[in-house]
Parts: sequence; structure tokens; C-alpha cells
Amino acid sequence: MFTLTVRDHMMIAHSLPDPFFGPAQNLHGATYVVETTWSRPVLDEHGVVMDIGVANDLLAGVLDGLRYRNLDEHPDFAGRLSTTEVLAQYVAERLAAGAAFVEGLERLTVTLRETPDAWASYTLELPVLSERGGPAPAR
Repeated sequence: MFTLTVRDHMMIAHSLPDPFFGPAQNLHGATYVVETTWSRPVLDEHGVVMDIGVANDLLAGVLDGLRYRNLDEHPDFAGRLSTTEVLAQYVAERLAAGAAFVEGLERLTVTLRETPDAWASYTLELPVLSERGGPAPAR
């Protein structure tokens, strides 16, 4: 399996209003390093997993909707906690939707690093597109 990883960062504010989260129940800021790892079993005709510029642009586009936002006020998080795990899933799902035109991708893992010693990831299996733009035949 071949992989390509690109990363960026975002600063957000949020609260986690549940006693389970201790002091994080209160409004606080977080800076995440966001890593995205795209996977495919065979390189494309250009010898790459995907274009690095495309991967960077997709990630920046998703993160731009979150940067410097209070997620407590973000409509996509209404009624749900914006934990690191939930944010990783949110980013992965939006990246996958944006990359639907890239053929041959099988998996996407998004990792949010909250500190150098703590992070969470979400892995999403992607529908593989054939050369003709539709789902690839089952193997």
C-alpha cells in the first residue's frame, strides 16, 4: 500500500460541556496539527498516490471552515461534542467528498495532534473509482 501524507494546522475554540471532561467543560482554545494520509495499492499513471498540491488544497479548504471558529457556535456541531475524535471524523468525511474525483484511492486517515504526546485518528475506507470514473469492479 502506498501512502501520501500532508499536514496543516488549525486553531479553534470550543467547550465540552460534560463533567467527564473536567476543566475542558469550559470554553478553551486548541491548536491541532492535522495530518491526512491517503492510501492506494497501486500508484497512478504519474507514479503518485495523488497530487500533493491537490491534497494540500483539499485540506486547506476543509480547515478554512474551522479555523479561528468557536465550534460551540458552528452549525455542523450543533447538539454534539466537538471532541478530537469527532473533529477527525468531520475532516475525513469532508476530504473524502472533495476528493471523489481522484481515482484509485482506497483509504484516508485523518490524525489530529492536540499535543506532541496526544492525538486521535479516524480512518475512512473510500469507494475506489475505476479509470472510467465509476466504482471499480469487485476484486
